[in-house]
Amino acid sequence: MAIKNPELTAKPAKRLECFVANTPELIQEAQRLRYRIFAQELGAKLKSAVEGLDFDEVDNHCDHLVVFDNETQKVVGYTRLLTDTQAQKLGRFYSQSEFNLDRVLEMPGRFLEVGRTCVDPDFRGGVVLTTLWSALVEYALRGGFNYLLGCASITPGPSGFAVDAVYRSIDAKNIAPDTYQVSPTVPIPANLRCDRDESGIPPLLKAYLRFGALICGEPCWDEDFNCMDVLVLLPLNQVQERYSKHYMKDFQVSNEINSSTNL
Repeated sequence: MAIKNPELTAKPAKRLECFVANTPELIQEAQRLRYRIFAQELGAKLKSAVEGLDFDEVDNHCDHLVVFDNETQKVVGYTRLLTDTQAQKLGRFYSQSEFNLDRVLEMPGRFLEVGRTCVDPDFRGGVVLTTLWSALVEYALRGGFNYLLGCASITPGPSGFAVDAVYRSIDAKNIAPDTYQVSPTVPIPANLRCDRDESGIPPLLKAYLRFGALICGEPCWDEDFNCMDVLVLLPLNQVQERYSKHYMKDFQVSNEINSSTNL
């Protein structure tokens, strides 16, 4: 059983805490959760050297943000955070394996990359994701970052990837101007595309869009994860006021619901 060692804590629900894991045990537990979600549930072809863990070369350079359930004593939500300083040591952002980010990274300011976000199937329904998002924004604002960026995944429906239908469902204000457009390294193959949107917009991406995130161009096909990834860019100056006035109100409501329903 992992022992929690909180370094960063959002305003917690009675049962949940969110913090940066800084023990090997907690990080490995988070990597096991990633393996269960991405490999076992979604069928991703992971290239981890350790069976049962989702681990790659990016992990050693990241901060691992976990949602910890005090009742079950386990990690139930996760995202990894790669700062621009950490990316410089690694030599790249993870997103640069899927997109040419030259135009985006030319902008002045600091970047924080978010990735591998997942929630335990037994804890889905909003509260864990809300807790994770709140701590993520707190981390970013405390760290003085100007932009969040990352690859947001959309799984295919039974007929394939509904690229055009999905993009039509995204509000025009959430489509990046030409200045921030990026090009995918592997576009969605024509034979995998379809017209009907059978998968919809995932909850995490919906949260980004509500806060003004920009979708920066065509998606990339991630063959190993069998999903289409869109490059998301979120200017944090758009988040700060809404985070303090709107989202934290929602977060407090979620805490009250969590207390009454006990998840």
